[in-house]
Amino acid sequence: MSAGKELLEVKDLEVQFHGSRRRAPIRAVNGVSFTIGEGETLGLIGESGSGKSTVGRAVLGLVKTHAGRILLHGRPVWELSRAEQRAARSHVQIIFQNPYEALDPRMTILASTREPLTGPDRSADIARAEEALDRVGLDASFFHRRPHELSGGQRQRVNIARALVSDPELVVCDEVVSALDVSIQAEILNLLQDLKASSRMSYLFISHDLGVVSNVADRVGVMYLGRLAELGPVAAIAERPAHPYTQALLAAEPQVVPSALRPPRPAPLKGTIPSPADPPSGCFFRTRCPLAVKQCAVETPEYRELSTGHWVACHFAGNPSQNPTPHQPSISILEGK
Repeated sequence: MSAGKELLEVKDLEVQFHGSRRRAPIRAVNGVSFTIGEGETLGLIGESGSGKSTVGRAVLGLVKTHAGRILLHGRPVWELSRAEQRAARSHVQIIFQNPYEALDPRMTILASTREPLTGPDRSADIARAEEALDRVGLDASFFHRRPHELSGGQRQRVNIARALVSDPELVVCDEVVSALDVSIQAEILNLLQDLKASSRMSYLFISHDLGVVSNVADRVGVMYLGRLAELGPVAAIAERPAHPYTQALLAAEPQVVPSALRPPRPAPLKGTIPSPADPPSGCFFRTRCPLAVKQCAVETPEYRELSTGHWVACHFAGNPSQNPTPHQPSISILEGK
């Protein structure tokens, strides 16, 4: 369920990339659907190549969609005229992963923050930029510095200010803390939470780290090979994961207990994510799943609702009595990358 009135709706989204004429198209996103409510944070997690960042760029209109619809307040904004699309872009912003590459090294922090503004009153635009920088914890002493004079965390605060200055309704956070030290990660996550509470912004929070997402999200979607394997409230995903892939992600999380006190770990998940140009038949996860049986190769699992708001695409999820005995339960998604 959404946290408030529906802000964004993604319906059966497909994104394909075409290489040479002789090769099949790469199905980066294949039939993804979700909603985000006003003031809600939806987390998207998965391995590299799962399609989560492509979803974020499609929401922003930065990549062309092959099928499906993206609705903002019920309007298909990226299907409208160019003028209407330009007007809508200020309502949807992005914070990129690398805070240094996202900033022009020749521009001052204040100039970079003011850059998205195109109002007729330059002094008013400067005042808005200064206010945005102040909201992210950068006072006037930072305004005339350049990116190389800031720490990684400070540069990411500038990127957050650049997103805030347009007063957006939805911000796509694409791996916003993965390039930062752990202590700085906590500062940035707390800042994003404070900004959300004060302005009722919504976030699409993209990450490979379920632990990070669990601290900021209301709901979590787990992506694998361009599809949603599981989607549900953060408590359900973190405490009662139903899909074998989600269970693998959770088991791979670092444990802050001595190794002698940890329960024994089974063998790790083998192999790497298949090519989206040639996905497996049937269940898209079957080539790495320890529960896979013949049924999984010939029958695509139904994307079904296990409980209120908790969806999963697995033949055996939610029905332990029918689960085949796994040979080697999955643990780590890191091996074989």
